[in-house]
Amino acid sequence: MRETSESLLTRRRVLKTALAAGASCGLVGSVEAHLPQQGSLKPGSVVVFQGDSVTDCGRNRKHTGPNDSGAFGDGFPYHIASRLLAIRPSSAYKFYNRGISGNRVPDLEERWQKDALDLKPDLLSILIGVNDLWHKLEGEYDGLVEQYEAGLSGLIERTKKALPKTRLVICEPFALRCGVVTDKWFPEFDKRQAVARRLCKQADATWVPFQIMFNAACAAAKADYWAPDGVHPSMGGHALMANVWIQFVKP
Repeated sequence: MRETSESLLTRRRVLKTALAAGASCGLVGSVEAHLPQQGSLKPGSVVVFQGDSVTDCGRNRKHTGPNDSGAFGDGFPYHIASRLLAIRPSSAYKFYNRGISGNRVPDLEERWQKDALDLKPDLLSILIGVNDLWHKLEGEYDGLVEQYEAGLSGLIERTKKALPKTRLVICEPFALRCGVVTDKWFPEFDKRQAVARRLCKQADATWVPFQIMFNAACAAAKADYWAPDGVHPSMGGHALMANVWIQFVKP
């Protein structure tokens, strides 16, 4: 599929961002030097990460309080929260990870009140979509692209209605062509990504282009370096996600 001029510009921006943040390989590195002492987050802000296993990343669900390393797992939300807490120690930020492994949009719908709205986030970051197709391909779910769109749209609308001042961040669901990700994933996965991108634009939310990021990163290392099974990022993959999330969200 040919890239549009808009996607090409976004790809160049992501690659430029990664290069600016990087060290030896030009892709993964510290971004603290690029963080302003105060970004868009006001002191005392509540930040919630929502999604599936890529967000969950082995967190201890018995730990429910903010800024608890046990409650965060070891994925990109942990990288983001720990960096911001380190560089702004007087910020009084409260970070929560509420991702749950295996979740699809319908699972988020069931727990949205408790695990999103009740936390009253000032910033809510959502990464969801890979399981909506993966589980379908494995015969565990029969959700269509249209159902994914209706469900994600509903979550966005519920949030905007209940918390009109909350800043929404929609992260691009991604899949790398290795491991479990085969040609049968496409073009349906592309359609689901397009849905997320369209809904993000309609909601005037912030878009984090993870797929384009990983596509650019694959010029430096093979896909399985960044996500061994094509879905779950490696240590380097999560660090790269954190770098790009911070650069696009500008928290």
